Amino acid sequence: MTDAVADVGTDGPAKKSKMPPIIGLVLGLAGAGGGFYAVQSGLLPFGDKAGSEVAHATKEAPEGVDKGETAGEIANLAFIEMEPIVITLNKASGVQQLRFRAQLEVNQADQVEVEKVLPRVVDVLNSYLRALELEDMTDPMALPKLRAQMLRRINIATGQGRVRDLLIMDFVLN
Repeated sequence: MTDAVADVGTDGPAKKSKMPPIIGLVLGLAGAGGGFYAVQSGLLPFGDKAGSEVAHATKEAPEGVDKGETAGEIANLAFIEMEPIVITLNKASGVQQLRFRAQLEVNQADQVEVEKVLPRVVDVLNSYLRALELEDMTDPMALPKLRAQMLRRINIATGQGRVRDLLIMDFVLN
């Protein structure tokens, strides 16, 4: 009888902690994520992919960046004057008006095609500017953001690559 009581008091083998596998899993995921980021961002020069991305980046500069154009390329530019757009903005304190006037920078070869779809460009800009709130225009960095958004919409309306830049002549809130 005493033996039966003695066996009940002792436990079986001690349970192992689950903490080491969890720590290993977390460290493995962190290492995999860091390795993926390093390869994708080009920090590790493996394969030709990193070299080709650098070569591709030097060929095509993003919009608004000096592309190292020659005088001959600049001489082949044309500027298309757009009619001024006046937008009425409703605000709690009253009505304000936005006067917008711009020119489109295009290659001379694309000038006739862009002039044919100029009413579409005016419509796209008119719709976009009417959708803006007054607060969108009072930010100090508003004009570069708005310009980029308008140029994107113009390129969609005219066909990608025909309009090189949007030059804002007037952007006046009254």
